[in-house]
Amino acid sequence: MDPISSSSLPSPPPSPLVTVEPLAYSTADDLPSLSTHILESQSDKENAMRLIADSIAQQRQTAAYHLIFHPFLLPPLAAALLGAYRYAWAYRQDLGTLLLTSCGVIMAYLLGIRYVTAGYIQAAEDLRWSWLSPSASPTSAPSEQDMIIGLKFGQQLIGALVLRLEPSSSTAHASGGGNSRRRSRTSLLRGGRGVIRAWTVKLKYRGEGVGRDLLHEAVCVTRERCGRDAEIGFAAEHANSGMVLPELFNTPFRRGERRAAKSLEKVLESARKRRRL
Repeated sequence: MDPISSSSLPSPPPSPLVTVEPLAYSTADDLPSLSTHILESQSDKENAMRLIADSIAQQRQTAAYHLIFHPFLLPPLAAALLGAYRYAWAYRQDLGTLLLTSCGVIMAYLLGIRYVTAGYIQAAEDLRWSWLSPSASPTSAPSEQDMIIGLKFGQQLIGALVLRLEPSSSTAHASGGGNSRRRSRTSLLRGGRGVIRAWTVKLKYRGEGVGRDLLHEAVCVTRERCGRDAEIGFAAEHANSGMVLPELFNTPFRRGERRAAKSLEKVLESARKRRRL
């Protein structure tokens, strides 16, 4: 039997060409960038005001959580639960009544907290354009309103800071009523100071350090327009300064104000170091 030659074997069908697509890797350039600037468009200003109003309303959650576990309120709650136990179990030996009465006490406790903290919702709803300045309105000229510095993540506004530039008392007194109209606003602000009237970041971005970008921009704007040694600080009556509860129950808010002051001090210290270089 003759050996089978290689030429007599059927040739295999040609294999199709396979094109391998390069894998697409996401790079840092694909991520939206953070940017801070003074808001000019009306829609951006409205979004910033809405963000500030949301931060006021969110104080209700902070206050409610603080009240639930406050050491001054837990003893009355425990006494009420003990009274429910003595009534429903010690006297009547009824487990169903005990559970129902205990749940009623806890619900009354939580509803009472919800009621006393409702003022923060009303404060958020009361925020109007007139808060920016006495004569402010949606159609007011930019010079008649406080500046709003926005922090954007891509096209999304995630932070807002309201900055008011105040002339020094000596400059304002020397300018007089008639002369102040003829003098430019820039010259009046020389030697003045910056006052931060609101500073907030969207809830999901808090604790990430992005709020310092707003503070840094506020410092730069203040010293650009008021002088390189201009002071800047938080207003005593800022957007979140309204307290619904007695001072005894405002510990988390006072703690937040101290953290904000420390953050601003760090930004100022960083600016001083850069000036020395």
